[in-house]
Amino acid sequence: MTHQNQEHRSDARRNAAREWLADARNVDQAVFGAIARTPTPMLDRGMSTLSDAANYSKLWMASAAALALMGGHEGRRAATEGLASIAATSAVVNLAVKRIGHRRRPDRAGEGVPLARHVQMPTSLSFPSGHSAAAFAFATGVGHRLPVVAVPLHAAAGIVAYSRVHTGVHHPSDVVVGSVLGTVLAQLTTRALDHYYNNR
Repeated sequence: MTHQNQEHRSDARRNAAREWLADARNVDQAVFGAIARTPTPMLDRGMSTLSDAANYSKLWMASAAALALMGGHEGRRAATEGLASIAATSAVVNLAVKRIGHRRRPDRAGEGVPLARHVQMPTSLSFPSGHSAAAFAFATGVGHRLPVVAVPLHAAAGIVAYSRVHTGVHHPSDVVVGSVLGTVLAQLTTRALDHYYNNR
């Protein structure tokens, strides 16, 4: 293969990647706009309240406290692993990934997100969603120790993640990537904790 042919193929791959990203952004924006334009008066207050409750992981810290108080030894271990997963995930997302993504928050005024849904717009970068990452990190961390509790916690994490789009502070792709990152980082965190516990 000649050098010219190699350059041609490399250019074609780059162009295909740019076109794929453009299509993905279009879908992302279309989903955000569709949610913004869909009237949901019964959901609006609940989504705003839940979104605020997850600020600074308050919802998950309260859940961890309940597990530690009522779950015995396993509950305390599960709470510890859930909170450790949040700590590790928040550090990676906020100190590294957000800076790499460097994405602005959605224009919720321009998209017509109803005022009834509004929560305070964060000043941090948008991609990925820290709320979604923390929610799924906690659910995965706790679920590693108490699988039966993972089901309701993952359901709650999914609703929290959606609430960030519903209230207009995140693009859909922000919460999808945040949720995946939180899950993966929690798995790595619990694996490291298992290694620590087993080698004490």
